Amino acid sequence: MTVRVVLADDQPLVRAALRMVIADESGLEVVGEAGTGAEAVALAEKECPDVVVMDIRMPGMDGLEATRLITRGPGGTQVIVLTTFDDDDCLYGALRAGAAGFLVKDMALEDILDAIRVVATGDGLLAPSVTRRLIRDFADRPVSQAPSARPVGGITEREREVLALVGGGLSNTEIAERLSISVATAKTYVSRLLSKLDARDRVRLVIIAYESGLVASGR
Repeated sequence: MTVRVVLADDQPLVRAALRMVIADESGLEVVGEAGTGAEAVALAEKECPDVVVMDIRMPGMDGLEATRLITRGPGGTQVIVLTTFDDDDCLYGALRAGAAGFLVKDMALEDILDAIRVVATGDGLLAPSVTRRLIRDFADRPVSQAPSARPVGGITEREREVLALVGGGLSNTEIAERLSISVATAKTYVSRLLSKLDARDRVRLVIIAYESGLVASGR
């Protein structure tokens, strides 16, 4: 199965570099390029790609607004934000807009290609440094700044355990080891949580775990 990709970046050289690398990869195909957020939205509507690789700073409509419009559309297109601006405003803005991935441009090209494949399957992926910062930021919040706990309903006690571990940043393999279950079973629990909680990806599960109080601030 070929993953269809749209590249959205206002720098032609960046798009050209990504296009050349993707062209050499089996299973990946660039079906369009955009230099603005508005062009990215139009291409997503026209081509219905599996993944849009989206820059943030672009003229006119920026990448965050474009991401919001694309992820709320009916096509099921996933968005990876790929930016040089590795700051909290960009990170949280991208997550709130519905991005399934947040990567920085100094990552190895092979890692970016792997991220496209992962996000195309419906999973979420963040650059390792970003994941650590996201979890640390939630965990280090004073109680006065923590969001009010919102109970999570409709899940079993075991699923609640898994959600707490996802919120702690554990991988499926680590969850399986912690709960003495198989990796396949851990994956099944995570898939059920994604469905029951109407979460687009694993990143949303992390946020839900903190917002629900399953992972305490300062933990």
